[in-house]
Amino acid sequence: MAGFSKDIDPKMMPQEPDSDGMVWYDASEPPFRLYGLYSSNPYLRLPESVAEATNTGVKRLNFHTAGGRVRFSTDSARIGVRVKMPYVTKFCHMALTGTSSFDVYADVGDGIGSKFAFVFKPSPSITDGFTLTQAIPQSCRSGYYTLNFPLYNAVDRLEIGIDAGSTLGPGLEYLPISPAVFYGSSITQGACATRPGLAYQSIISRRLNIDHINLGFSGSGRAEPAICEYMAGLDMSMFISDYDHNAPDTAYLRDTHYRLYSTVREKKPDLPIILVSKPDFYLNEKTGADRREVIEDTFRAARAAGDKNIWYIDGDGLCRGADEDSCTADGSHPTDLGFMKMADSIGRIMRRVLRGLL
Repeated sequence: MAGFSKDIDPKMMPQEPDSDGMVWYDASEPPFRLYGLYSSNPYLRLPESVAEATNTGVKRLNFHTAGGRVRFSTDSARIGVRVKMPYVTKFCHMALTGTSSFDVYADVGDGIGSKFAFVFKPSPSITDGFTLTQAIPQSCRSGYYTLNFPLYNAVDRLEIGIDAGSTLGPGLEYLPISPAVFYGSSITQGACATRPGLAYQSIISRRLNIDHINLGFSGSGRAEPAICEYMAGLDMSMFISDYDHNAPDTAYLRDTHYRLYSTVREKKPDLPIILVSKPDFYLNEKTGADRREVIEDTFRAARAAGDKNIWYIDGDGLCRGADEDSCTADGSHPTDLGFMKMADSIGRIMRRVLRGLL
């Protein structure tokens, strides 16, 4: 590859092609651009000190790379991934391509957005990673690509391969605003999307061309002070509080929900905040109604105090309408259809917020 100088990091110097004619590069190094993750060595979503001060679930799930993305450009006809994992997450209710693989989108730009190209499909027998190469469909050879990290797996190392002799450069940039931050439960983390790009935040991010950070922690999103304080200090364009599901009961939710809002609002007096109640309301309508009232009370109290930069979305309506009985994999976690409907509703409010930011 032309254009490299002696000052380039040796890790990014062209290597000899492998037997398949692919050249491999560390995805954490330039010209690749990493989004949605706190660090790359190791790949984490939070500082370890914050995760450890929150709860054991967050400490473990911090290594799961939900929301992580790499953007780059190449004229290669193929893209490969060579990934090392400490383990491989396999669920009975979620596809391996969602928990533990990567999907790729062609970034068209010019306000058109991104187009799904392919998903790497590892063997069900994998135990610690995989190496796969995929031809880019002719209709998706835009030259610019986004690779989405796994939703429910840790990644020790990721290398991206391209055809020998191909160019490699930075990817397209998002709109020039800070990331949108999402906080919540397993649904926020992405269960049970069939691939990473179909989690609702990823759908919204592509539609609006904005960066985002996924702080959904399966079974462990409980709004403890440590993580609330951390999130309040983040540089963000808007905060989507999808916090409801993991509060153990209504009393706990009442004790913590407004506190989460007020912690963020104290540090970010002008930040747009969107509150969302849980989508599987129908599983227990009495409990669901009680919990929804807690979130509505936070919204009403904020409005009464003069907060004009807060929105509320009733989770009971997120999947209503056509095919609403097909919106979950197990009565709770969304299918791809459920996530698409969530992206429609939440994204509609985010688009309104975005107009005021640009």
